[in-house]
Amino acid sequence: MAQHLYTYGVIKQDDLELEVDGVDGADRIYTVDYRTLSAVVSDIDTTDPDRTDQNVQAHNAVLQEVLQYDGGRSVVPMSFGMAFKNARTLKGVMRGARRALRSGLQDIDGTVELGVKVIGPEEHPVPEEVQVSIADRLSAVSIGETDNDLFSDRLVLNKSYLVEREQRAAFDEAIDAIEEAHGETLRVQYTGPWAPYNFVDIHIGAGQQSER
Repeated sequence: MAQHLYTYGVIKQDDLELEVDGVDGADRIYTVDYRTLSAVVSDIDTTDPDRTDQNVQAHNAVLQEVLQYDGGRSVVPMSFGMAFKNARTLKGVMRGARRALRSGLQDIDGTVELGVKVIGPEEHPVPEEVQVSIADRLSAVSIGETDNDLFSDRLVLNKSYLVEREQRAAFDEAIDAIEEAHGETLRVQYTGPWAPYNFVDIHIGAGQQSER
């Protein structure tokens, strides 16, 4: 019988039980409460799970399910691999980070993270006014953004955006407008919703939840 708890993230106190496959094949996702907070967890046989593609995908799938469950939940995500010996240990960690977790949840309440890459042609650079127009259009329908690495000369834009749920349709429309205006020369890669890794910076135990 599994003795340990794998932890995906922290939400405002709620009693959730989700039907989604978790890390290491877990088939039950549930919550462990500490005061006004709940950790989203599953049972696991180890405190050091293997970082396989399947496990990372399962970690992200659980967070996405939480984001969309019953109208949506705001979640402070854990980085991959946060497993605790038992519920007592987990609650002790939550107690130590309680103030930061509550503040983080307040900062991201009612939001999701969306990722956008805009890729230009090989033949010639994209005019600066086009780059500025695209960036301004997306900034107008988001409440926060972070610059990600421009790892290719062809990357016109690579950002993560914090978007209010009620503005999600407007953000989708902005993406559609960019594709319609520049689809012949630019390629847009649009991903999400993600838990807002890039907009929280909270140290929990041995890990920091700022990476996906």
